Amino acid sequence: MSAAGDGIAAGGRAEAAAADLLVHGGTVLTVDAAGTVLRDGAVAVRDGEIVAVGPAGEVRAAYRAAEEIDAAGCLVLPGLVNTHTHLAMTLLRGHADDVTLQGFLARVVPREGTLLSPEAVAAGLRLAVAESVRGGVTTALDMYWFPEAADRAARDAGWRLLSGPTFMDVPVTPDRVPYGDRTKWARRYLEERRPRPGTRPVVFAHSAYTLDAAQLTDIAALAREHGALLHLHAAENAAEVAMVREQYGKRPVELLESLGLLGPDTLLAHAVELSDTEIAALARTGTGVAHCPVSNLKLGCGIARVPDLLRHGVPVGLGTDGPVSSNSLDMVGALGTAALVHKAGGDPTAVGAEQAVRMATIEGARALGLDGQLGSLEAGKRADLAVLDLGGPHLAPRHDPWSTLAYAARAADVRDTVVDGRVLMRDRRLTTLDEAAVIAEVEALVAAG
Repeated sequence: MSAAGDGIAAGGRAEAAAADLLVHGGTVLTVDAAGTVLRDGAVAVRDGEIVAVGPAGEVRAAYRAAEEIDAAGCLVLPGLVNTHTHLAMTLLRGHADDVTLQGFLARVVPREGTLLSPEAVAAGLRLAVAESVRGGVTTALDMYWFPEAADRAARDAGWRLLSGPTFMDVPVTPDRVPYGDRTKWARRYLEERRPRPGTRPVVFAHSAYTLDAAQLTDIAALAREHGALLHLHAAENAAEVAMVREQYGKRPVELLESLGLLGPDTLLAHAVELSDTEIAALARTGTGVAHCPVSNLKLGCGIARVPDLLRHGVPVGLGTDGPVSSNSLDMVGALGTAALVHKAGGDPTAVGAEQAVRMATIEGARALGLDGQLGSLEAGKRADLAVLDLGGPHLAPRHDPWSTLAYAARAADVRDTVVDGRVLMRDRRLTTLDEAAVIAEVEALVAAG
């Protein structure tokens, strides 16, 4: 049993230690480096941290808990990590379907300008959290406007959000902060906030086609000044690549490399249109990629070269993108799509079940620079987990948990979700959000706007 060791007396006599939560009786998919699967396992949690993972009998003998979850007949897995999204776009779900990326932007950006406010973003964020918690998602990297409002709404719900200032040089942004004032505002935002365990500061630069080279360089310097992750869209489709090449004489990733923006503290969203040289640059610099297969398919962007990225050792996490370009925040669906779509080239081993699950958990955490705290069920990590009910007919028989999760499970199979040791959904009932009120609030807001 992997444990802190505080439950075993020196003479070998078990002496139960106190815990806040004990999840026991299910198949525990740890997603550790060895791929350990415990058929009758347990996870003990104290102060938001996992203190023990092991056989249920041993863990239950070593810990007594104030709260328990009986996971018999279930799969216990690390909370899913959404490495790229725009959460409050729940407000615009269905507003821009069956269009290209450029058509999508033409429809969505003007509507955001009239609809968004701190109150609207908070409402959209609450709806996104409800949907995410229902699907076992415990962490998201959220590029959107009014991050202060999003932060508060996520904290109130007990959910793990990575947000921060977004830079995009357009005539009018929804927050009405002129571009010339954004760096001062962003610096104040970063200085006033101390990251919670399991998070880090983030600075968002929208893209190389909405920011010029000098702006990108300044934004990257701001991120480095605060030890922040730099996150931006790059090479999402062929039209973007052509646009950037026409302006700079370089492809997007080539441009970012020339500006010194690549590195282990940079995460690129999408990275669909990559050359061999660009893939080598990502690998050489340790730059991560957030792969969003559903959004890429829906917008007709293409299929990212994920098998090539993985072969070169590039950190690749999974994302849903926003719920306008993908229409959902379903990470179970995203990992299933990732496991399937890359087989279209004729190689059924291109992305296997285990690899897809890892991209949705530990590799997503690695892409965020947080794999020491998130992404697997191991002692010392934050207590983020999901309990997936295996009782449905579409999940029987259960030969292999990796396969079950990647090819058969659905987001609706998630029964319980835990973030930082706090149960946010128990027996499919949200505990920190009034779901009906959240939905009603968004419907009323959109109707009025």
